[in-house]
Amino acid sequence: MYVHACEGVISGALLYIREDFDSVSKKTWLHRMIVSMAVGAAIIGAAIGAWMNDSLGRRKSILTADTLFFVGAIVMAAAPAPWVIVIGWVFVGLGVGMASMTASLYISEASPESFYTTFFFVTLVGMNGLLIKFGQFLSYLINLGFTQVPPGTWRWMLGVAGIPPLYKKEEARAILQKIYPDEEVEKEMKLLSASIEADEAAEASIGNNLFSKLRSPMGNVVVRRALCAGIAVQVVQQFVGINTILYYCPSIMQLAGYASKVVALGLSLVTAGLNCVGTVISMCFVDRYGRRRMMIVCIIIGLVALSTFQPGACLANEKAIGNTCQGSKLVWYDKGCPSRLVFLAVVLLGLYIIVYSPGMGTVPWIVNAEIYPLKYGGLGGGMAAMANWTSNLIVSMTFLSLTEALGSWATFLLYAGCSFIGLIVIVLVVPETKGLPLEEIENELRRGFKPFGRKSENN
Repeated sequence: MYVHACEGVISGALLYIREDFDSVSKKTWLHRMIVSMAVGAAIIGAAIGAWMNDSLGRRKSILTADTLFFVGAIVMAAAPAPWVIVIGWVFVGLGVGMASMTASLYISEASPESFYTTFFFVTLVGMNGLLIKFGQFLSYLINLGFTQVPPGTWRWMLGVAGIPPLYKKEEARAILQKIYPDEEVEKEMKLLSASIEADEAAEASIGNNLFSKLRSPMGNVVVRRALCAGIAVQVVQQFVGINTILYYCPSIMQLAGYASKVVALGLSLVTAGLNCVGTVISMCFVDRYGRRRMMIVCIIIGLVALSTFQPGACLANEKAIGNTCQGSKLVWYDKGCPSRLVFLAVVLLGLYIIVYSPGMGTVPWIVNAEIYPLKYGGLGGGMAAMANWTSNLIVSMTFLSLTEALGSWATFLLYAGCSFIGLIVIVLVVPETKGLPLEEIENELRRGFKPFGRKSENN
């Protein structure tokens, strides 16, 4: 939850950072660096986290990530210049990458064996997604609360991120005691130890160097096709443009015409709440209608919303406003919109969020948890997560440049085009995994998935 709360906090803080540092308003690259540097650092942090989890254990990985969160928050809160904010954001990004790797491991390792049925598994993954969305909602709530605490509003917003890491994690045995009956704790501890030993033996048989670990699964047609599907859904998840909304939501609200920072943050809080609602919808219906169908339907509706979502289009014919922005070299115009239809941008944004969350928000993680053979689940999930972070970086780094070059409405139209391409990719390469045992999924991949051919009885 903390990881994704950071996304919302920076989006609100940027409204006030632009006021204190004029260079951030006038230099697109600086604005872009503040937002995107954490994502780039998260890619490195994920790689470091994978090594630390195997070499030093989960607990030390979590403590290291917490330390990075705390240091990063303090550096950002005390930053005398924009480049110091970037440095603090790098610390946070490294922690984000490490924590994201460890959280997924804990979900799989700490779950009772009885949870490994379709309904409970989807509920477990869905709850993780719901907590992520709640973290984003909480971040916008924090932003809204600190709007009444001048001076240094953005410093409070960023500095409060240093509080959660101060709370220490429980030991593994204490956590297990909350999950299992007392008589099963020792049994589960032994099973965890045996599982770790088996994983270490499997890694030793493959080899210690990275090339050996990658060469073994790539020679397996089932793993290759599973990776193709798993990476595809993660890349599409980002290229539909969701993180431009998460990182820049209050700024987009201003661009849509709501000049007040408090109103912009309040509307952003509503969109974050819709994100939570969408995740609950996913938990209720993804096991009934299927993963593939949920993604396809939600992308189609989201594509329509993006095609008609045009924040700032109402300013296009306002010559005086255009001259003001060009004369001052401003990327954002936040003085309000003359159009009476400005509310439509917010309605369409809300529609996009509430259909994104149950489809592309949650389902890609479910697919990646189900589609890989057990032996290669960690490697496959890790490669898909790296693809997700890399795509996240590309989208967040290019958004401002695209907005500057094409205009905001054309930029979101471009994301609609990416959504259409993503829709085709999902139709062609992603099989349905709903209700299928792992053996049947492997058989489907081995035979070669045919999107318009065979259909399992679960569909």
